[in-house]
Amino acid sequence: MSDLSVTQLDELRAELERQIRRLERSMKTTDEAAKPVELDQTAVGRLSRMDALQNQHLTKNLQEREAIRYAQLHDALKRMDAGTYGRCTSCDAAIGFDRLLVYPETPVCAGCG
Repeated sequence: MSDLSVTQLDELRAELERQIRRLERSMKTTDEAAKPVELDQTAVGRLSRMDALQNQHLTKNLQEREAIRYAQLHDALKRMDAGTYGRCTSCDAAIGFDRLLVYPETPVCAGCG
């Protein structure tokens, strides 16, 4: 059972949902940036092609980080629905409200994290 009050849980749920919406918007933008780059080989120099490939690689890394964070945010909502949110998944200690305000998707307390 969580040590958080109903008001704190409501505030944290709203924050999780806000971050999910923001991340979904960011993911749409990232998906657009990840589309294959078609370069006119006669008009674009070697360095421009290298820049485009490097940017694609960076975008792919960003997509991976966004997907991980998206899953973490949804997992936090599932823990909230299950009544285990706010408890460390490693040692079962309470996770402080202040920590959850900063990092609401965290599954672990400061000691385990």
